[in-house]
Amino acid sequence: MTNPASATAASLDRPALLADIKRWGTELGFARLGVGAIDLPLDEARFLDWLEAGFNGEMQFMARHGAKRSRPRELLPGTVSCISARMDYWPQEAADAAATLADGSAAYVSRYALGRDYHKLLRARLQKLCDRIAGAVGRFGHRVFTDSAPVLEKALARNAGLGWIGKHTNLIDSHAGSYFFLGEIYLDLALPADAPSSAHCGTCSACLPACPTGAIVAPYRLDARRCISYLTIELKGAIPTEFRRAIGNRIYGCDDCQLVCPWNKFARPTPEKDFSVRHGLDHARLLDLFRWSEADFLDKTSGSAIRRIGYERWLRNLAVALGNAPTSPELIAALLERADHPSELVREHVHWALAQHRKGAAAG
Repeated sequence: MTNPASATAASLDRPALLADIKRWGTELGFARLGVGAIDLPLDEARFLDWLEAGFNGEMQFMARHGAKRSRPRELLPGTVSCISARMDYWPQEAADAAATLADGSAAYVSRYALGRDYHKLLRARLQKLCDRIAGAVGRFGHRVFTDSAPVLEKALARNAGLGWIGKHTNLIDSHAGSYFFLGEIYLDLALPADAPSSAHCGTCSACLPACPTGAIVAPYRLDARRCISYLTIELKGAIPTEFRRAIGNRIYGCDDCQLVCPWNKFARPTPEKDFSVRHGLDHARLLDLFRWSEADFLDKTSGSAIRRIGYERWLRNLAVALGNAPTSPELIAALLERADHPSELVREHVHWALAQHRKGAAAG
């Protein structure tokens, strides 16, 4: 990283610069910005303990890079500050989440994934912010992150005053709930640090029993191997049968622990049009989605985070949801049409779904 010219750096009014950065961030669509301490020894210890427990499952990328994830200076030498940024994503026009979850024939998609993939959008906005900073101070060393490198983003955001890490392990802002994305800028420009957030979960533990698969094994401790977001997005192989019934109609991610969080009564709808609902995925019919061809899937998930799971896992997830859906001749016919699918992964889940309906018929 290249330090700013010493004369320029020495003459900077850093509090005024930080105020400008926050104003520029608001202009670029961020709900809040902050600067926090980058030393994370306690968070590093907790993270290593989490890895040691095997809670990362197949996410081997979480264990790579050694200490770089929790030590910003090792990931990007010369780093002295981190700007954390928050962008809200809850789409106001989306169908009621609870009503969709209660409708066994509808597909539930985590509300963060209903619109455009946030990765590129946040990264581009953060880079624009860096360009504005450079216009004010001259050339400086930096790197922008949006889930694009090993970064303990929630710990950094907490240190920057953007919220506290709740018992469900998501970040919570007392004025805005938890429905937001995070992004970071590592930079070699020293900036005044904001006060870190304090925790306000108190005695509330609503999120623990709300998890359909019991993934929140203790306050502040998540076993990703049980988490529906992991099972439907990160897991590449078969979904363990012990979790399939509990998945219900959730075909991409899960919001249950956030839906019950009392702080989300303060959640703010996103003003970002790119996060608006696409293709009716806020309350689509399971059968309609299951009938998509691969070309349909690629077309309708273009620019969406959903695209990353691929068509095979898309059908896998839908087969599980259809196995949990109310029985109908149309549903059975749709499953039978894919019973001989070329993918062994899809076939196995379709056969499981058919077996659930046979059991239901026998019991009835």
